[in-house]
Parts: sequence; structure tokens; C-alpha cells
Amino acid sequence: MKATGVVVEYNPFHNGHLHHLNETRKTSGADLVIACMSGHFLQRGEPALVSKWARTEMALSSGVDMVIELPYAFATQHAEVFARGAISLLNEIGCESFCFGSEDGDISSFENTVSLIRQQNREYNDSIKRYMNEGMSYPSALSHAFKDLQADKELIDLSKPNNILGYHYVEARNDIASDLHAYTISRESAGYHDEHFSSPSIASATSIRKSLFSQEREDGVIDQYIPHSTLCTLENYKETFGDYHRWENYWALLQYKILSSSPTRLRDIYEIEEGIEYRMIESAKAALSFSDFMGMLKTKRYTWTRLQRMCLHILTNTTKEEMIKQHSTPSYIRLLGMNPKGQAFLNARKKVLNLPLISKLSSADQQAISLDIKASEVYSLGLPSPSARKQLLQQEWSQPPIISK
Repeated sequence: MKATGVVVEYNPFHNGHLHHLNETRKTSGADLVIACMSGHFLQRGEPALVSKWARTEMALSSGVDMVIELPYAFATQHAEVFARGAISLLNEIGCESFCFGSEDGDISSFENTVSLIRQQNREYNDSIKRYMNEGMSYPSALSHAFKDLQADKELIDLSKPNNILGYHYVEARNDIASDLHAYTISRESAGYHDEHFSSPSIASATSIRKSLFSQEREDGVIDQYIPHSTLCTLENYKETFGDYHRWENYWALLQYKILSSSPTRLRDIYEIEEGIEYRMIESAKAALSFSDFMGMLKTKRYTWTRLQRMCLHILTNTTKEEMIKQHSTPSYIRLLGMNPKGQAFLNARKKVLNLPLISKLSSADQQAISLDIKASEVYSLGLPSPSARKQLLQQEWSQPPIISK
């Protein structure tokens, strides 16, 4: 069987994801689709709306054949490391290709852009450093350096979020010397960060989450933007655990961590640098909420996403030393769920996998998976009751891969 891979968060799974999934099958001609999905915390440094188990159910219900987890050490990183972890896992599990959504929609543009930047890598990196020294954030510096390099060439727009990820997917494929074939499809209607509903059937995950968290939310307002199976999973999750996950649920914990830590201690945390720890301490003293804290903390140099990732690593007490040890390449494949087609594929591949396959946490190498264990423990603290937290943690330790019919 021929497998293709997708890199996802499904936060939550919506009609745009369903379109991507259907087009991925058509474009790649694959027999099955394998999703490499972020765990409980995501690339923008935020908690997933619902657990990875609930999002695995959403994926399998909508046609994904297998779901494997992108570990914390990659899922909560900037685009380059995020992409390297995901593409490495899709390559290791046995995919022949991968497909991503992009604003550009033309894979040759991505291949040409990766090739050009590789040829002029020193000039490109020098430009990035120069722009950052002028006070730009990393994404802005990257975009400006790319424009300098581009001149009159027709390449992708690296100011667009999905184009940036797509660029790094193709770059990662080349870096690991993989034979994976790359495909891309154009994103439909809603943009990645759109906060409002602007299409009759497709909306961004951001706008769906905003509606779910809104005090004035009307029943049924998101129904047209998500599959019925996603709606059922969301309703069941809230009924079972009492709430969805968002940064505000963790604010008291984050505030305590910051205010009880010395600047020296905070500097040991991954991504904390350039004296931002002092600004964090002063902002934590004055802030009344997470959004209030972020508003005080935000500067031109640091993007909201980068600051959220810093906060996340403080929350999980993830040090520079821990992360550096873990994030060169993935050291295991964690299986979250599959359907019969996925089972048949895995049975044929098991004996030739180069990485250990983890199907149950209790039987895994605890040292190798320690960051994911810690992340799961912290993630459960965002629930409103001790019994809900206990239930979610028990699921993390005892849940075998979800098998859908």
C-alpha cells in the first residue's frame, strides 16, 4: 500500500482540513493517509483545545487512516525544527509522499525557493542577522532577507504562515536526504489566523475556537464549519472533562512559576534569552490575566507566538539542556490511532521500522518520552476539577491506540 503523510494539529478538525484530506488523496494517489499530529501543546505555544486523544478521534472519523504523535520537543518549536521532526517521522513510518496546504499552491515554487536559499545560504543568513540586529522579530527578518534574495525571481511569499511551514517541510525532506515526494494544495477561503467567519462552509480553527470561547456564543454557529463527528467529539469532551483548554486556564500556574523563580532560574528555560526574564517578572506582578500579561510583555522584537512558546516552556519547566538533548531528530514513533487500513499498513511495516514504536505509554522508555509525560501532566491541570484531571492522566497512561471501524 502507498501511504502519504500530512502534518496537522486539528485544533479542532474542520471542513478546511477535510478538503485538504480529500485533495491529498486525489493529488498523491495514495491508498492511505497518515497524520503526524502535535500532542497536547502546539506550535504557536498554546494548549490544544481538546486532548490529542479527542483530536485523534476527530481525524479517524473524517477519513485519516493512521495518527502518530509529533513529540513536544518538535511540536512546540519554531517552524524549522517543527518541520524536521514531522517530516522525519513520516519518512520513518513509511510514507512515499507528503502533502501540505499553502497560500501559494504550486510545489515547483517551493522546490525552487529551497534550492535558491540553499545556494545562497550565507548571504541569506547574514541578511537575517542584520535585520534582527535592527530590532526585527525573526519571522519579519526572514521575510525581509528573502525579499532581498528574491530580486526578480518568481518564488513563494515567505510572509505567509502556511508558505513558511511548507518551505521548511521541503527543506527538511532535503536535509534528511529522503525520497519523499512533496505535494501542495491551495488553502480554501479562510486564512490561517482569520478570527471571523467569512465563508459559508470553511472557517479557520482560530475563528472556531474564538466562537467556542465567546460568552455570547449562539448554539449551532460553528456547525456548518465542522464535520458532525467533530461536533460530537467537542460536546462529549466538554461534558466529560468540564471545559476546553486555553491559556487562561493555566494563568495562575504560569504566574506562580514566574514569580517564584529568580531571573537566573528563568534563564535556564528554553528560549528565554536577551533579558526577557526581567520583563516577564515585572509583567507577571501587574497582570490580571494571561491576555493582560501578554499585552504587557509584547514588543516589536518578539512575536506573540514566540512569547507564548517561552511561557509554555516555563509552565512545563523545560530547560535549554533538556530540549537540546531531545530535538535533533525523533527517537520514537508514538501511535495514537488507526483504522483497519492503517493496521494492515503498520503490520507490513513493523519489522523494518528504524525507531521503536510506542503503542502504550507504560511500556515505553520513560527517559526518551519524559518531555511528553511532563507535558501531559501539566496539560491536565487546565481542567476544572481534580477528578477530570485524574481521568485525563489515566487516559494518557492506559489508553492504547484508538482503533476505528
